[in-house]
Amino acid sequence: MASESEFLKCLEFTLGWECGRNKDGSLKDGYINDPDDLGGETKYGISKRRYPHIDIKSLTLAEAIEIYRRDFWVEFGADKASMPFALCIFDIYVNHSIPTAKMLLRDAADWRTVIIRRKKFRANRVRFNPTQEKFLKGWLARDNDLHKFCTIWENDHDG
Repeated sequence: MASESEFLKCLEFTLGWECGRNKDGSLKDGYINDPDDLGGETKYGISKRRYPHIDIKSLTLAEAIEIYRRDFWVEFGADKASMPFALCIFDIYVNHSIPTAKMLLRDAADWRTVIIRRKKFRANRVRFNPTQEKFLKGWLARDNDLHKFCTIWENDHDG
């Protein structure tokens, strides 16, 4: 069972990728409205597509954190998983649609399997939708960073 401090570590990891960071290490607001981004208008990783009733541009970080806790961490069971698999569950649901996340996590025995599936999914997405190629380098960097985080976590916490 993942703890509150583990939620905060997962949140920090995911927000770093969803928002980017300023030179001083603080989070950017991550507001994006790229017509090629399948997530649509997004801030702090919270998308207008999933939350049509929210004024995304005015979303605060505190509101985003509450959404993450309620609608991603708890709703999809990351809070019931052990680290680092909890991070994979959380990050997958944040970064993908619900059907895609379920497909990537289905019957996955460990976090390594999930990351391998996600990399293959991303490659196929680009193959079938070339407009997504401009995102591939960043996606794979995120996946590699996730792998690194999970490996370090396991080594530091004895598996």
